[in-house]
Amino acid sequence: MKQLPLPSEPLHSRRVRRRSRFLPATVFLLLITFALLSLRNSTFTVSSTSTSARFLDRCKAISTPAGPPVGFQSSSRVDRGSDRQVPGTPPTLIRNAKIWTGAHNGTEVVDGDILLDKGVIVSVGKVPGHLLEEAKKHGRLEILDLEGKWVTPGLVDLHSHIGLSSAPILRGSSETNSHKAPILPWLRSVDGLNTHDAAYELSISGGVTTAQVLPGSGNNIGGQAFLIKLRPTAERSVISRILEPPQTLVGNRTTDHHNWRHMKYACGENPDRGYGQTRMDAAWNFRQAYDEARKIRDAQDAFCARVQESNSSWRKLLGLRAKEVEGEFPENLQWESLVDVLRGRVKLSIHCYEAVDLDIIVRLSNEFKFPVASFHHAGETYLVPELLKKTWGGAPTIALFASNARKKREAYRGSEFAPRVLAASGIPVVMKSDHPVLNSRYLLYEAQQAHYYGLDFALALLSVTVTPAKAAGVGHRVGSIAEGFDADIAVWDSHPLTLGATPTQVYIDGIAQLSNPLISTKPSQLQTVPETPNWDREAQKAIEYEGLPPLRGRKVYLGGRRPGEGVLGSKAGVKFLNVKSAWLLDYGGNVQTLFDADEGHVTRKTVIVRDGRIVCFSGKSDLVQCAEGKQEDLEVIDLQGGSIAPGLTTFGSPIGLVEIRLEPSTTDGVVFDPLIGGAPTIIGGDDAVIRAVDGLQFEGRNALLAYRGGVTRAITAPLGNGFLSGLSTTFDIGATSAVDQGAIVQAETALHVALSPRMSVSVSTQVAALRRLLFDSTSDTWNRVREGDVPLVVNVDSADIMATLLKLKSEFEASNGRAIRMTFVGATEAHLLAHQIGSANVSVVVTSPRPYPGYWESQRIMPGPPLTRHTGITALLTANVNVAIGVMDEYNARNARFDVAWVALEANGTISRTQAIGLATTRLHRALGSNHGTDLVAYRGGTLFDLHAKVAGVISFSRRTIEIF
Repeated sequence: MKQLPLPSEPLHSRRVRRRSRFLPATVFLLLITFALLSLRNSTFTVSSTSTSARFLDRCKAISTPAGPPVGFQSSSRVDRGSDRQVPGTPPTLIRNAKIWTGAHNGTEVVDGDILLDKGVIVSVGKVPGHLLEEAKKHGRLEILDLEGKWVTPGLVDLHSHIGLSSAPILRGSSETNSHKAPILPWLRSVDGLNTHDAAYELSISGGVTTAQVLPGSGNNIGGQAFLIKLRPTAERSVISRILEPPQTLVGNRTTDHHNWRHMKYACGENPDRGYGQTRMDAAWNFRQAYDEARKIRDAQDAFCARVQESNSSWRKLLGLRAKEVEGEFPENLQWESLVDVLRGRVKLSIHCYEAVDLDIIVRLSNEFKFPVASFHHAGETYLVPELLKKTWGGAPTIALFASNARKKREAYRGSEFAPRVLAASGIPVVMKSDHPVLNSRYLLYEAQQAHYYGLDFALALLSVTVTPAKAAGVGHRVGSIAEGFDADIAVWDSHPLTLGATPTQVYIDGIAQLSNPLISTKPSQLQTVPETPNWDREAQKAIEYEGLPPLRGRKVYLGGRRPGEGVLGSKAGVKFLNVKSAWLLDYGGNVQTLFDADEGHVTRKTVIVRDGRIVCFSGKSDLVQCAEGKQEDLEVIDLQGGSIAPGLTTFGSPIGLVEIRLEPSTTDGVVFDPLIGGAPTIIGGDDAVIRAVDGLQFEGRNALLAYRGGVTRAITAPLGNGFLSGLSTTFDIGATSAVDQGAIVQAETALHVALSPRMSVSVSTQVAALRRLLFDSTSDTWNRVREGDVPLVVNVDSADIMATLLKLKSEFEASNGRAIRMTFVGATEAHLLAHQIGSANVSVVVTSPRPYPGYWESQRIMPGPPLTRHTGITALLTANVNVAIGVMDEYNARNARFDVAWVALEANGTISRTQAIGLATTRLHRALGSNHGTDLVAYRGGTLFDLHAKVAGVISFSRRTIEIF
């Protein structure tokens, strides 16, 4: 029932009371309306170009992921072309090619054609006629008929310092490392890139088209890296070489996409040694830097949240303008690249060898939540694949050397089987150069070795093309052969995984890079994928022994001798079955061919070795000739189409005096140099001559790996960095100690000096010292040099210094009436004086058969095909110089047989296989005055020239043993 008003209340009062119920709501609405109107017209509103609106672009930019722009499909680039195309470049049709595209995990091979135009690959396989007609509109169509030769994508080097450590090295040309601090993410390799590096042309001639140029490893964070194309540009600038420059490099922060940035980190010995720190310090360096970057990132995110709120949709719905955001956008130029790492927009390349270093980075990646693109050098990664998979964002790609290891402690457990082991664990593998540590011209050689030691052929080719391109974030345009990809193509004279494969032409952005390439003729069998030995047992041992597997084989005494320590039995001799080829050294030390199936088409033979010699060899039809003696007393080894050859000799490295080069306690040490600092009187003063034989170490890993590779002897000089090194020694690298029978082949082999403008005294001072010693020294050693009993071996690269030495030799011989034996070692420029050297009867040992112009005195190299018809070695041989080959690095002694094979392949048929073996045996012994060897090496499955061959055993006639592997 409705309540009636009190009789005493007037009627108009009742109306007022009813209206007052609605007054608060009405007033509130009026106030809101007034406030909104005031907000739209007040002095603290901003226009559409306000600070707040401007920050919207910045906030959008920091949240934009890295990668190619939306709509960047390779196929669509066929019409528009590449951003790097050079107008006026003629289109090119590559016909009748065997094309390894990189597709289908490296298994796709297409027989057909490739059309290049506007800097991109237009068509692959069967090129439609209308595309050819369209291409002709852009210029005269150039046609290259390959007649079935192999084509691959241009090679991608994921780890290079090309342009930073540029050739030739001069005081102002090394820009690799800064020494300011361990953490330097704000530095950029592009700011030190030398556009005149002599290595660009050489690397292109090896098929390399793209390289990631990294700062060095002297800092925990060395700075930002950049990808470059190696071809010269009309602009001649650094920026014109950069592939997909990040927006921060070109000053554009507000684009709709961001190209990947790249950065170099380093763990372990290099930065620790440079800054006197430990791994604990390094870990803290990283954490502190990341914490600083995290603070900036979080401040940016909070700021952008306020910007987003000030520009929220409800304000726009009400027609309100953006509200002013107080303060400035939080940023710090020093740390902005590290903030981008935390945002996942940087491809990190991290130099880490050991498991402890890898573990530090994996934990950091999870603590601060950033991905790692690739671990480099990464010697122990094959031992910890499961650790790698714990990296935030997934397992990184692993960039490796094929056989370069053991030069420092953290590299000591490196294994040639690492690529295959990692690949079996599903982890991507890259082979890289670390140029100029390895000359990137021979990047493909790293893939060839990885394949030899068991990496699948497809993965081996992927390791220098598709896989590094993906790891660097540019796999959408380089590293593969597909429509719309950059027209970076390498054409090869043989299958790219065969030893010595050489480009006949290289295209970068569709532009031919080799002018009048000089091509060597290769045997037809090199046009197929090389078969490789079975290394399963060795790879398993490498893991089982954590990188340090036993390297000795099973020893058997020959000739009925009583077994000794480590010897399992004795036999009268060895019977080798299914032998296709055999060489040996005759009594004069010259290489002789017994038979060679590849040259003479002979049948496989049986070879019996007894009493320190090959006593007989025969085919199946006359085995009775090899029936003398009790057959059951022979060790029988089936070589499965293999061969027997003399043991090779290595020279040039300090093998036998060095185990871990950068660990002083594992080396003999560096000799005193009387020219530089003076030798103590206690050792004879200036007349003192040090002997390498007194510091020999046996059974080092480099020595035993060389032994397992067919190298049975080493000639090693004392380890010296100055003018006078001392007397080299010749020793058996298969011996267990210096007291073994036959271990020291020749205690004093040759006297070694060095002449170089890189020493602290002038070249003329060095020559004056050599003249005085040669003419006037009364020491017994120099008397033996004057008598011609001991060769004078001079480490020299410059042709000008060689010319001075030739005059000095002539001067001495004219005044003394006696000839001295002189040998040039290193000898990079010797080809310039080939005929004069030959006339003077001077020998040459080339310790870099594949030369590199690293220093001013060695810049005039003869690079060989495809840049020159001759190599330095063939030029010297043509001039009748006694020339031999050696190596500079002790780890590389194991590859002596590959060097021999490579020289023969580059000689365009001018060097026989017998002559090639002489380069690391007869000719080397003659050049250094060493006694020739008698050891024999048995290869299973092929010859020392073949990638499908593997050493089965070594016969030492001095120790009367065979060591079976």
